[in-house]
Amino acid sequence: MATSVMLQKLGEGMVTSLWIFAVTLIFSLPLGLLISFGRMSKNKIISTIFKLYISVMRGTPLMLQLMVIYFGPFYVLGVQISQSWKNMAVAIGFVLNYAAYFAEIYRGGIESMPQGQYEAAKILGYTKAQTFIRIILPQVIKRILPAITNETITLVKDTSLAFTIGVTEMFTMAKALASGQVSMLPYAFAALFYYILNLVVAFIMERIEKKMNYYR
Repeated sequence: MATSVMLQKLGEGMVTSLWIFAVTLIFSLPLGLLISFGRMSKNKIISTIFKLYISVMRGTPLMLQLMVIYFGPFYVLGVQISQSWKNMAVAIGFVLNYAAYFAEIYRGGIESMPQGQYEAAKILGYTKAQTFIRIILPQVIKRILPAITNETITLVKDTSLAFTIGVTEMFTMAKALASGQVSMLPYAFAALFYYILNLVVAFIMERIEKKMNYYR
C-alpha cells in the first residue's frame, strides 16, 4: 500500500479521534461543574447520589462503561443496535466518564477558596450567583488548570478505547493497517499524531494559564 493511501486512511481515523476528543471536552467540562455542585450539596440525599455516581465512573474502566452503554439497550430492553448508536454510545460514555473526573477537580478548586472571599462579596452586595461567577470561578479555573490539562492529555490517548465497540478511530485504523502490511509504520504515524496533538493541547493550556496569572 502506498504511503499516501495509508496516510489517507489514518487521516480518516484521526478525524474520528478528534471528534471524540472535541465532543467529550465540550460537554464534560460544563457537566462536570454541575455534578460538582450536586456533590457539594448540603442535601445529604443529593450529595450521596452524586458521590456514588463519581465513585462508579472513576472506579470502573472506561472500556467497560462503553460496552455497558453500547450493549445495554439490547440486553436490557431487547432493542436492536444500529450502526449510528456506536458513535452516540462513545460520546455518552466518554462525556459521563470525564465529567466525573472534572467534577472532582472543580470541587477541589471551589473548596480551596478562602471563606473570607464569600463574606467580603456579601458585604459588597453581591448575590451568591454573582459571587461565584465574577469572583470565585475565575480563581478556581486558574487553580485547576494544571489538573484539567492532565485530564485533557489523558483524553487524547483514551480516544483509542473507542475500538472497544467497533468505532474506527486512529489507533484502530493504525492497527488494521499494520496487520495488513506487516509494518510498524502505521503505528509510528499514529504515535506521532497523538504526540503532536498533546503538544498542541499543552501549548494552548499553558497560554491560557499565563493569561490567568492576573488571578494570583
